[in-house]
Amino acid sequence: MANYESMFIIKPDLSEQDRQTLFNQINDAVTKNNGSVISGSVWAEKRKLCFPIKKHNEGSFYLLNFSLLGPLVKEISHAYKLNENILRFMVTKQG
Repeated sequence: MANYESMFIIKPDLSEQDRQTLFNQINDAVTKNNGSVISGSVWAEKRKLCFPIKKHNEGSFYLLNFSLLGPLVKEISHAYKLNENILRFMVTKQG
């Protein structure tokens, strides 16, 4: 298993309950693929974006650190692309 870090830009206008549901969905995508979540936290609240993404000028940032087998990163990326509350995300391999 390799360690990965993922940054998400999520819609800024979600209610607190919707945000918690989204964070749980993000974490569940990792655990359903036999990975383990190391940490997950809000990195920034409602930051102004340099350019609009899906007609949003602001976004909230969520940082996730996790361990997963390499080929399964494609699976979780697909799940993240289907979620309409995620404006953009990036997964990078750590060390």
